[in-house]
Amino acid sequence: MTKSNQVISKKVGGLLEPAIMAMTAAEYPWVQPHLYDSQIPPVVFLSGTLLFIGGLAVVRSHGFWRRDWTVLVTTTGWIFIALGLVRMFAASSYQSASAKTSSDTFMALEAVLFAFGSIITFRSYTK
Repeated sequence: MTKSNQVISKKVGGLLEPAIMAMTAAEYPWVQPHLYDSQIPPVVFLSGTLLFIGGLAVVRSHGFWRRDWTVLVTTTGWIFIALGLVRMFAASSYQSASAKTSSDTFMALEAVLFAFGSIITFRSYTK
């Protein structure tokens, strides 16, 4: 990886991943157990739009597919694009499906996101 690509990875990862860590920690069911009890489709759509824009920004500025930690940044961007599109085009379906999903599933997914965020944040802020 070139030095300029490493700098881009550290900048994008240093911005994106602490935000993901804060978001997933704030959404964690033990912190706010009833946060998603009454989701409405317009809010799901807005959430999807924001995820899509964020993911698109990451993928456009960081399209690196290397066998190192930087692939997690690119993968996170693509996950945000996919999840954003699902939330935008199927807001009502997404809302009803998430209402039927157990909190254990959400905790597992949020733990994975938090782990991604932890790894990338550590790598972004170390030399």
